[in-house]
Amino acid sequence: MTEDIVVSVDWLADHLDEVRVVDVRDAWEFDGIGHLPGAVNVPFDRFRSDEGDEGMLPGAERWAALLGDVGIDRDDAIVAYDDEHGVFAARFLVTAFLYGHETLHLLDGDFSAWSRERETTSEAPSVEPSTYDVREPAASPLVDFEAVRAALDSDAVVVDTREAWEYEEGHLPGAVQLDWRELVDAETRGLKPDAELESLLAERGITPDRRVVLYCNTARRISHTYVALRHLGYDAVDFYEGSLTEWTERGGPVVEGADGNPE
Repeated sequence: MTEDIVVSVDWLADHLDEVRVVDVRDAWEFDGIGHLPGAVNVPFDRFRSDEGDEGMLPGAERWAALLGDVGIDRDDAIVAYDDEHGVFAARFLVTAFLYGHETLHLLDGDFSAWSRERETTSEAPSVEPSTYDVREPAASPLVDFEAVRAALDSDAVVVDTREAWEYEEGHLPGAVQLDWRELVDAETRGLKPDAELESLLAERGITPDRRVVLYCNTARRISHTYVALRHLGYDAVDFYEGSLTEWTERGGPVVEGADGNPE
């Protein structure tokens, strides 16, 4: 995944003619509220599936059709944004990565960061459809049920990115709880400063020298945490696409309580 995966509004403004901007909000927001100049719309529910080829992924053919319809090519640099602190845009980016796209960026601070400082438009972009080429990623972060079960008995840190009350109702044995929103600054709606993030993560034992295994319920929230960790330079980050939905369906052990929560 791209080294400078999280980019600022200023960076995007300087590179707007060099990237493809993807808005993953609903179509009524894209059209009615406005969007970034040149942005194309790929709503979140269109690349989400209960019957994909990997858990909640949409499937390679559907993904290729979605990106082809908005004129994106395999080698285009993509910047994605939403209006939900980046969690839906991050899901788009991780999906793209899992289908072999390489140059990917998240707009820090979501749509509001741009709209506070710069002009938006309601003008529909001119799009020439493309033939999108899905490929295998050079190195996939995906792990399956068996790999996660084995990780529970290893030195890996298993991270539950859901809210505390969800964690307390049931989580994987030994998992630490880290609500993905703890990584977000409430005012800027983007990531907190790197030093603050690193301190917060270290308090939970989530450090770059350890293998990290992420899960939530359906892989949306872990997408944001995955992007944040890659932004910070974490290399060994595993992505459990099936998450708790698959884990419980397959009879994986679940424990209750707040044993992995900070005091």
